[in-house]
Parts: sequence; structure tokens; C-alpha cells
Amino acid sequence: MNKIQILIKAGYAGFMIGIGGIVYLSVENKIIASLLFSFGLLTIVTQGFYLYTGKIGFIKKWNELLDMAVIIAGNFIGTFIAAWIANMAHLNISSAELVDKKLNNNISNIFLLSVLCGVMMYLAIDNFKKAKNILFIIAPVMIFILSGFEHSVANMFYFHLAGVYHLKSLGYLLIMLLGNGIGAKLFDLKSE
Repeated sequence: MNKIQILIKAGYAGFMIGIGGIVYLSVENKIIASLLFSFGLLTIVTQGFYLYTGKIGFIKKWNELLDMAVIIAGNFIGTFIAAWIANMAHLNISSAELVDKKLNNNISNIFLLSVLCGVMMYLAIDNFKKAKNILFIIAPVMIFILSGFEHSVANMFYFHLAGVYHLKSLGYLLIMLLGNGIGAKLFDLKSE
């Protein structure tokens, strides 16, 4: 698959995470909101879209890291489009308070919460591949959301929606990407 096809599939994945973010911010009950957010990952898996947090744990060769960079770019574009549409449609949602809370958390806490999210995302995809049961997608998504774990791509959407673009937010996103990747690879080591 060429890089443009990867970018497009990653864009769709980012957009679906954005849809998950929209519903999460739209529903008051956070248990129901986290359940509905999982539709984004279910769609990504069933449609074969490319989500960084769903792919990073399964790379086996160093040259696949270039594909991860393309996937991150596509996820970023897709979350931007979802946030832009949400803002243009004047949906009655805001991620400003959520983003402020994330950016005021200690960077080491953000890293650890990102590692835990990476574990959940790896287990969601790996268990679903083995069992073909959607509960293995839904439960880890609900766990990472309700526990406050940091999902780098979801946070891209929240940052876009809030219009937060500065070096600190970029630094935090990079830490989240790294933590998600490390968490996923920690659990992938068991299969080697």
C-alpha cells in the first residue's frame, strides 16, 4: 500500500475518533458516553482504517515507523476535519475544560496515563482479532476513557476543537504518542 492510501485510511480513522469525541462531549452520562465513543474504534477496525494507537503495537520492523508517521499525520488531519465540522455546525460542545485539565497535569503523569491507554488499545485490537467479539473493542475503550487514560488521537481532536495550538500542546501530544506506543509494545512483547 502506498503512502497516500495509508494517509487516506488514517484520515478516516482520525475522523471516526473525532466522531467519538463529539458524542463523548455531547452526552452527560460518562458511562454511556464512553460506550458510544467505542463506535469510532469499531468502525475503524471493521472498515480497515489506520489508527496509530491500533497499529503501533503490531509493527515488527524499523522501516514500518515511517508508516506510523504517515498514520499520525492522517489521524491529525482526520481529527482536524471532525473538529472543524463540529465548530462550523455550532454543536453545543466544548473541550476547553478537558484540554486545560490535560495541559495542567504533570508531564510524567500524562506519560504514564498514555502508557496505560496504549496497553488498553493493544489488548482491544489483539483480543478482537483473536475472538472476533466486539466486547473486546468496547470494554477497553470504556476502561481507558472512564479511567482518564490519555489517548493521543482523541486528544488531537479535543485540542483541535478547543483551538489549542502551541508548543506545550504539541509537546504533550508527542509524549502521549510515545506513551501509547510504549504501552502497546510492552504487551506485544509477550507474543515474540
